[in-house]
Amino acid sequence: MTFVNEQQSRSEKPHPYLHGNFAPIHKVQPLTPCTYAGSIPDELAGGEYVRNGGNPVTNEDLGRDAHWFDGDGMLSGVAFRRTENGIQPEFVNAYLLTDAYLSSVTTPSLRLPILPSIATLVNPASTLSRIILRIFRTLLLALLSHLSGSQQAIKKISVANTGVLYHDGRALATCESGPPLRVSLPGLETIGWFDGCKAEGEPITEAIPGDVFGGEGVLSFMKEWTTAHPRVDPRTKELILFHSTFLAPFVYYSIIPSTQNSSLTQPRIVNAAVPGIKSAKMMHDFGVSFTHTVIMDLPLSLDPRNLARNEPVVSYDPAGRSRFGVFPRWNPEAVRWVDTNPCCIFHTANTWDEVSINPLTNTMETTAVNMLACRLTSASLVFSAGDVAAPIPRPSRKVTYPAEEEQCRLYYYRFDMSGSENKISHQFSLTAIPFEFPSLRDDASMSNARYIYGCSVSDSTFGAALGRAVKIDSLVKVDTTALIDRAAQSPPIPLSGCVDTRTVPEILSSHDPSDPIKIFKLPPGFYAQESRFVPRQDGTSEDDGWILSYVFDESQLDCNGNAGPSAKSELWIIDAREMREVVCRVHLPQRVPYGLHGNWFSEEEILSQRPIETIRHLPVPRGKVLNELDDQGVWMEAWMGVRKWVLETIG
Repeated sequence: MTFVNEQQSRSEKPHPYLHGNFAPIHKVQPLTPCTYAGSIPDELAGGEYVRNGGNPVTNEDLGRDAHWFDGDGMLSGVAFRRTENGIQPEFVNAYLLTDAYLSSVTTPSLRLPILPSIATLVNPASTLSRIILRIFRTLLLALLSHLSGSQQAIKKISVANTGVLYHDGRALATCESGPPLRVSLPGLETIGWFDGCKAEGEPITEAIPGDVFGGEGVLSFMKEWTTAHPRVDPRTKELILFHSTFLAPFVYYSIIPSTQNSSLTQPRIVNAAVPGIKSAKMMHDFGVSFTHTVIMDLPLSLDPRNLARNEPVVSYDPAGRSRFGVFPRWNPEAVRWVDTNPCCIFHTANTWDEVSINPLTNTMETTAVNMLACRLTSASLVFSAGDVAAPIPRPSRKVTYPAEEEQCRLYYYRFDMSGSENKISHQFSLTAIPFEFPSLRDDASMSNARYIYGCSVSDSTFGAALGRAVKIDSLVKVDTTALIDRAAQSPPIPLSGCVDTRTVPEILSSHDPSDPIKIFKLPPGFYAQESRFVPRQDGTSEDDGWILSYVFDESQLDCNGNAGPSAKSELWIIDAREMREVVCRVHLPQRVPYGLHGNWFSEEEILSQRPIETIRHLPVPRGKVLNELDDQGVWMEAWMGVRKWVLETIG
C-alpha cells in the first residue's frame, strides 16, 4: 500500500497553484519596518490590514494533488504604527498555529499535508480506493497524534486559512472545517479556538454564558464547522454565522451578541437547525440583512455518501436547481424557500431590506430582501483551482433549466416577501465583466450601500483553463444603485439579462466622470489580490476613502516562472473615488503569495482586544521530547520505533 507516489504520473509541468507567486513561502517575520513611496493617509494610523490564505508547510511532493483553497493558514499584515515622525508601516506574517500545523511541523517524515486536498475530492478521476486511502491516512495521523510520542494532538481539523474578521474584542481567522481561531493584533500570534463563549488562552472571566458551538454528543464536532464568512452587524455588532455538516438537518445557525454593546438586549442563538435542506452541500457564504438571513442551497454537494453513487465527494449537478432560503434573523424555523436556475455562489457582496409601514398594524415590515452575489454559471472554478478537468455532464440527466454561458458576474436578486407566495421578482447581472472577491465599506453593509468593490480579470474568466491560475489584473468599483435604477427603467431579461454589457477595455476607455463602473487596471505583469475599503475620517460620500491590496510584479519571476528568495510584494493604497491614483506603495520585505480574504482592523479595534493569558507556541525541539520519553523505559523505545515506521510508510 503506497500513499506518496500515487501522483508521480502527473504531467511534469508545475501545478499552477504551487508555482510563481502562488507558491508557499515559509519565512515568517515579526513586525518589520517598511519603506514606502507616496503618502500614507492619516486614517490608517494605528490600524492594520491583514490577509489570510493557504500556505502549505508540508510541500515536498510537488507532484501531489493541490488546490488553491488548500494549505495551512498564514496571515500577512501591514500595521501602520504611530511614531513621532509620522506613520511607520510594519510588515508581519505568521502561520496560524492550528492543531494540524503544529502536528505537521513535529512530524518531519510527512511529505504530504495531513488533510486530503480538495483536488482529490473533486477530481472525477479519483478512484474510490484512492479517496478512502487519503481519508484513512488523515484519520490514522489524527489517531497517532493522541498517542504517546506526539507533541500536538489534532483535536480540530481546520487549517483556518480563508477569512479574518473582528468581533467583540477578538480577531478571528476562519475556515469551513472548524470553529474560528482567535489571533492577536498587530503581531498575529495565535491564541486559540473560539467556541462561541470563550477562546482558548483567555482568562475564564472572558467566558460568555451559554451553549458552545457544536453542543454535546459524538457528532458535535461537525456543528463546530463554521462558515468562512460570518457577518458582523455594523449596528448591533452581533456575529451571525452558520454551520454546514454531513448529517441531517445539514445546516445549523448561530447568533453571538456583542458584550461590548451593553445598550442592546440581543437574543443569543446557538446550533439552531435550518429546516428544508435535503443533502450535504459545499456551502461557503450566505446573505445577512438587518432583519433577514439568506441561506443558499445550491447544486454543489460536499457529501462522502457521493462515493456510494460513484460520484466525487464534491460534485456539481448542472441539471439541479438553486434554492434560496430566506428567514427572519432570529427565526430560522420560518424559512421560505424559492427555486431558480442552477449556479454556484461562493461570495455574496451585500444583502439589505426593503421595508414599508403596514397600515393595519402601523408597524414596519420587510416587503423584500435584496442580495448582490458573485454568481457562477458552473462549478468550473472549483475544478480549475485544483488543476482538474471539470466532469462532462451526463447526457441522460434531465435538464430542468436552459444552459447558460460560462461566466462569473455581479448578480442582483430580489426576494419578494410581501405575500404568501415565495418568489424571486428580480434576478439579473449588473455588469458583464468577470467579478469576484466582493467587498464594501463595512459600516454600509446590510443597508442599501451604493458601492461594491471587487476583482476582475481582463483576458479570461474566474474558471481558468487547466494549467493556468486565476490572476487578478483589475480592481473594480460598481455603483450598484445606479445600475439597479437603470434596470428599473429598462428591465433586463430575467436570469440571462445584464444591465451593463461592456467589456473591461470598453469601460477603461470611458471618459464619463459619472460612469457607474470604474476600473483600476494594473500595469502589465502586475497582479493584485482582494481589496478592502478604508473610509476617510471626514469623507463627504460613501466612496470617499481608499482601497488596499497586495500587489506582485511578476517580472521578478525567473525564466521558469519561479519566485526566488529576493522576490517582494507591495501593499498599494488606491484612491477609491476615481480608481486611478495609487497614493502610496508600501515596499514589503518579502513576497505575499496570492491568497484569499483580508480585512482592515481599526486602531480602536486593536486597542479594544480582550485580555489573554496564553498564546500558542511552536513546539520545543523534538530531541528534547524523545530524551524525556526514553526515561520511561524500553517499551516506549519500541513504541517510538513502530510509530516512526508507520509515519514513514504513510508519508
